Amino acid sequence: MKYKVTFVLTYLQVLTLKYVTMTQIKESSTRNFNKTVSAMECPVTYVMNKIGGHWKPIILYQLMSGPRRYSELKRAIPPITEKMLIQHLKQLQDDNLVIRHAEPVVPPFVTYYLSPSGKKLTPVLDAMAAWGRREIGTGAVKKS
Repeated sequence: MKYKVTFVLTYLQVLTLKYVTMTQIKESSTRNFNKTVSAMECPVTYVMNKIGGHWKPIILYQLMSGPRRYSELKRAIPPITEKMLIQHLKQLQDDNLVIRHAEPVVPPFVTYYLSPSGKKLTPVLDAMAAWGRREIGTGAVKKS
């Protein structure tokens, strides 16, 4: 019986490895090409590529009130992990929506703030927040 369990686990591990290697996408794949073309032709796709996901809009919303240090952002968004916050801040920087300013002091003093392009998203984020407040107020949001 012990051997069967080992065999099953080994078989599942092999299947998982095959699945992972088979589903890796080449940089030059048709899917990536189509995604790029779609982003250039559809403004909603372009925006979702920049601010899509769960955490990016929340980070941008927190930065709308002014510059924040990393620790302030972490306190303002408790459920986010450090890895996710760092990763998304870097992506927002790469997309020219957030600026990272580091003071050359010890310990380092780093602040994040919205770039001019990021500030242009303020009306969009305000509209999202207003819609959310209305929906929460009407009880349309399911309570867990």
